[in-house]
Amino acid sequence: MKIACVGEAMIELNPDRAGAQIGYAGDTLNTAIYLARGFPGAQVDYVTVLGRDAMSARMEAYFRAEGVGTDRITHHPDRLPGIYAIATDAAGERSFSYWRNQSAARTLFEDGFDQLEGVDVIYFSAISLAILPPAVRARLIDHLAAHPAMVVFDSNYRPRLWEDVATARSAIAAAWSVTDIALPSVDDEMALGEETDPAQVLSRFRAAGFAKGALKCGAAGALPFDASIAVPAYAPAPRVVDTTAAGDSFNGAYLAAVLQGASETEALGRAHLQACAVIAQPGAIIPR
Repeated sequence: MKIACVGEAMIELNPDRAGAQIGYAGDTLNTAIYLARGFPGAQVDYVTVLGRDAMSARMEAYFRAEGVGTDRITHHPDRLPGIYAIATDAAGERSFSYWRNQSAARTLFEDGFDQLEGVDVIYFSAISLAILPPAVRARLIDHLAAHPAMVVFDSNYRPRLWEDVATARSAIAAAWSVTDIALPSVDDEMALGEETDPAQVLSRFRAAGFAKGALKCGAAGALPFDASIAVPAYAPAPRVVDTTAAGDSFNGAYLAAVLQGASETEALGRAHLQACAVIAQPGAIIPR
């Protein structure tokens, strides 16, 4: 099985961290890594644009070391990867500063969609959409509507990446219209819409016909879209150190299970355990 995970990976600067202070991160990259770990028989490729610089080369080497393919990555002759820095206050709360407005990834799909040819599954997020110019966004949705691959989407809503909430709401609604497996988070959906309760969001997705996927509800676990499935009894996370990539890792483990034939209940259970393991350690990518 060939799986394409689409988005932007950035250079992470963490001056407060002891030891290695430079890393690589991105929401769909995190999912790609956990998906590759959970489904070693699949070919999981990352789809993005990087530069021709040394840091881009190191980033690609990191992807390959994590089992993620790089053959679908293209390279911009002049632009570089985006960068973000993490700062931690006295209470341990993290804040982020970004330098990504001119990143190479913002040119993704400018020349068409050859990077998506021949794949069986396409995974992307609202961040993948937000970095694209509006015209390219629209063409991508049209391309996915006609693509034979299974489409998986996560409405990972980051307001400052969008022109305004109305634009985000319209683009994300269009993405849902071409999606086969939905993996939203309740906070994102309530921020985009008018619902104030997870049950309302769940009802909307069920009314739209989604049967695969789940509504991620943070510490409360996830609610399956298939109404015939009982909500699993999620054990609370025994330890919470850093919630970075909780949803991304959930997505990766869920997809790895479902794409290998696991039931929805089993997939949700595996995904919950993966997310619990990730938030018990610092950073998005925990040791194997």
